Amino acid sequence: MLGNLFRNTAMPADGGEIFETLLAGADTRVERIVSHGQSSPPGFWYDQAQLEWVALLEGEALLRFEDEPEPRHLIAGDWISIAARRRHRIEWTIPDRPTVWLAVHLTATRTGVNPDLT
Repeated sequence: MLGNLFRNTAMPADGGEIFETLLAGADTRVERIVSHGQSSPPGFWYDQAQLEWVALLEGEALLRFEDEPEPRHLIAGDWISIAARRRHRIEWTIPDRPTVWLAVHLTATRTGVNPDLT
C-alpha cells in the first residue's frame, strides 16, 4: 500500500475532520487525522485505554491535559506521547490551513512498549 500524508487534506463537504486508518493490527493502529479549525466539544475529554503517540506534521494546535493548568501549543514537527487514561482534549486547531496529525495507538500492556513513553 502506498499513500501520501499531505494529499487530500481539503475540508470534507460536511465540514468535519478526516480520520484515516493507515495501518491496524491486534494491538496497534496508525491513523492520519486532518483538522480544519476543529476542537473537542465543550466538556469533552479523550480518555483512551491505549497509549497514544502523536506527531503534528502540518498546522498548529492547542492540546490540553486535564491535569495541567495551560494547554500545550503544538507546531509542525512536534510530537508527544500520551499515557493511557490521561485525559486530554484539543482546544484549538488553526482554521486557515489544514492541521495534519499522525497518531499511533498502542495497547498499554503491549510487550516491548518503552515505559518511558508513558
